[in-house]
Amino acid sequence: MTSRTPLSRERIIGAAAAVADRAGVAAVSMRSVAKVLGVEAMSLYHHVPGKEALLDDLADWVFERIELPEVGATWREALTDRARSARSVLTAHPWALGMMESRPTPGPALLQHHDRLLGVLMTDGFSVLLATHAFSAIDAYVYGFALTETSLPFEPGDGSEEAFAVKVAAPAELYPHIARSRAELFGAGAGGYAFADEFDYGLELLLEGLERRVADDIPALRERSNRGTRRKP
Repeated sequence: MTSRTPLSRERIIGAAAAVADRAGVAAVSMRSVAKVLGVEAMSLYHHVPGKEALLDDLADWVFERIELPEVGATWREALTDRARSARSVLTAHPWALGMMESRPTPGPALLQHHDRLLGVLMTDGFSVLLATHAFSAIDAYVYGFALTETSLPFEPGDGSEEAFAVKVAAPAELYPHIARSRAELFGAGAGGYAFADEFDYGLELLLEGLERRVADDIPALRERSNRGTRRKP
């Protein structure tokens, strides 16, 4: 007789992620998760208090999969690696976009994620306020790009961009700027265009802006630090 793998919180969360991957987060329920695991829904309550707690755990499950830098890493490299990792996770699990920051009970992975990123920034020249601005701007960019990427009516990066551009009815006499863009992006000798490449380009624009801001911030931080040192008896 084959023994059944015992239930655990980790298995239940993994099954919930599988349900969300297949049918969206709205389809996640104690019953649908139990069906994936081949058990009765009531047996899940020995490990998870209920659906809301399961959704909290599911949001944390997403954060566990995003690469986190170590405090002490250079901020620009850390933000780049983390942004690319977040984009990869979110495009693989697009249902997560609407729930990552919306759960009323943040889990330990989410809290560690926020604390670590703030730590990287604040130990590498960012004031608390600028670190908060940077965190917000990068997340808004990554989440927005992932949402766009997963909503496009073509598969980015496989050549479908040109086919889609040609398919869309946009007569040059009515939409001259679209016509010019098409000609320069997809015309003979254009070299090709892939929407997926926009991610790194846009990220670099943000990072360059932050680099200028932190350079302006450092003298002010030093001055505040020096004032604090001078006050000491």
